[in-house]
Amino acid sequence: MSRLQVVSGKGGTGKTTVAAALALALATEGKRTLLVEVEGRQGIAQLFETEALPYEERKIAVAPGGGEVYALAIDPELALLEYLQMFYKLGGAGRALKKLGAIDFATTIAPGLRDVLLTGKACEAVRRKDKSGRFAYDFVVMDAPPTGRITRFLNVNDEVAGLAKIGPIHNQAQAVMRVLKSPETAVHLVTLLEEMPVQETADGIAELRAARLPVGRVIVNMVRSALLDEAELELGLERAPRTAIAKSLAAAGLGGARRGGNAERLVDPLLEQAAEYAERYALERDQRAVLADFGRPLHELPLLAGGMDLAGLYELATALRKQGIA
Repeated sequence: MSRLQVVSGKGGTGKTTVAAALALALATEGKRTLLVEVEGRQGIAQLFETEALPYEERKIAVAPGGGEVYALAIDPELALLEYLQMFYKLGGAGRALKKLGAIDFATTIAPGLRDVLLTGKACEAVRRKDKSGRFAYDFVVMDAPPTGRITRFLNVNDEVAGLAKIGPIHNQAQAVMRVLKSPETAVHLVTLLEEMPVQETADGIAELRAARLPVGRVIVNMVRSALLDEAELELGLERAPRTAIAKSLAAAGLGGARRGGNAERLVDPLLEQAAEYAERYALERDQRAVLADFGRPLHELPLLAGGMDLAGLYELATALRKQGIA
């Protein structure tokens, strides 16, 4: 399995939640996972109900079986200072640059530089080994930018390597791309069973493939439970036996059985809701068919009725493991 798991998706699909659940799933059975945030939103801290993450790797959860999840919110300014110290040994000069605002200026006017630092730090964590020669983390999970800019974000080091023909910047950019374009990396896309997210997922897969970046799995999030099956919907709501429905409602204690009673008045609203459900069911069925054509492993995560909390995160992690994603 790929050691760098990148999670992207259209805004609103819950990609950060899926990334966090994936990190938990991968950390089970004694594994160590690093969950990396690159957008500065502190979404990971909120999900794990902890304080804002600093620019350091901090343990935030214990997975079933004793595994551990660490988290890192990458700060581009501090990452640039770290980079300058690593390759140019600036020491105090680097800190002086920060005080003068030069670091912030550089990362603001050059968005590409920011992405180089973010991807570089994540890949460094993938390659890092301890004194015994073992990898520091079994897996690194990146909560990446949305689908609309994921390809450019991951591919920025290719551009940098082309601009800087020699030297440490060129070598670093090439080292990052060797990780990102290898089997060590898998880019997963999160979607919903709706037309716009599915179309953006299709576009994202096409762009990733064109850039020769490894497409992983498609994860459908917030899937609602089926209330009626295909056979029940095929009966046709327009032919629904209204009198029988009223009697069933009355038997359930919802109004009287007499004509014009409460049960009768409930039939029309109930059939309207059923019609809305049938329309949504057909849309979701069509979108599943579109997703199946992508030729990538497909997984579904349930919509949690109680909302998302730490217990829900563990529930989603369990669902991912049962589906073989971890």
